[in-house]
Amino acid sequence: MSAASSRSSSRRAAAPRLTHIDPEGRPTMVDVSAKAVTARSATARCAVRFPAAVAEQLRASGLRSAKGGIVDTAIIAGTMAVKRTHELIPFCHPLPIDGARLTIDWDGERVLLIECTVRTTHRTGVEMEALTGATVAALTVYDMCKALSHAIVIGPAKLVAKRGGKRDVGAAA
Repeated sequence: MSAASSRSSSRRAAAPRLTHIDPEGRPTMVDVSAKAVTARSATARCAVRFPAAVAEQLRASGLRSAKGGIVDTAIIAGTMAVKRTHELIPFCHPLPIDGARLTIDWDGERVLLIECTVRTTHRTGVEMEALTGATVAALTVYDMCKALSHAIVIGPAKLVAKRGGKRDVGAAA
């Protein structure tokens, strides 16, 4: 092998690896103590799809159900979930949450789109907190509407942006 190809192969990025598995293959929490404290943010989205008749009924009611205001309740539930992510996901670090914002609005005739943006200043990011907030808000919408139909579909849930740490992803969060 030539010196040039040796240098080239040594510059290649290491293959991605699972971060919550130690060298012996056992589950582990990532040690973030050596990482720099930086501002970090993440945004996740989750959709809730309704049958046409249910969507029509929800629009007519102003997104209110027998249980109360659907959007307000989902925002509260999503915010609570953001703050408790470390209690739900085994290897998530407890983080000081600097801000969490959930928005919920119609995306077309039959889909409610939930977006959750979370911010912290810490050694690790808030992707899991944003995903947890968006999905718990979606589950809350389902819970509040299930009396109308069990054909409501949740998802997809996805990370759409993150800032801070080793790499940025997606549009600015």
